[in-house]
Amino acid sequence: MAADRAPACPLCAEDGGALVWPGARLRVIRANEAGFPAFYRVVWNAHVAEFSDLSAEDRVHCMDAVTVVEQALRQHLAPTKVNIAALGNMVPHLHWHVIARFDWDSHFPAPVWAAAQRLSPAAQEGAVRDRLPALEADLRTHLQAALVAG
Repeated sequence: MAADRAPACPLCAEDGGALVWPGARLRVIRANEAGFPAFYRVVWNAHVAEFSDLSAEDRVHCMDAVTVVEQALRQHLAPTKVNIAALGNMVPHLHWHVIARFDWDSHFPAPVWAAAQRLSPAAQEGAVRDRLPALEADLRTHLQAALVAG
């Protein structure tokens, strides 16, 4: 096991979802979260628990990735809101949740971790899912330009 990995950490052991973009310092994945088809995570590759564990340069790099994901969600899906959170209470490995939220989703306006307020609308979720391939192709292009070339 590499020195920058923790033996019992699920985000050290695997991608943590469908890998959208693998970078040298971080990766972007689409999480499999029922009711939230556009739920992404920006996961720091090395095992660190807190954002302040990163160098100033790495913090900028990380937030640039979060920004690119947010912009892609806004451009392709026009959500009611984009939620961004870094909790790490369950998995203390630095990762940011970037989640497209819609006024029709089962939990809106409450957080995705709260109790559902209504049934999940399958047709609307399916319409969002149908747009993810184009969103993710665009996301890969923009992440490559912003994080590799920049």
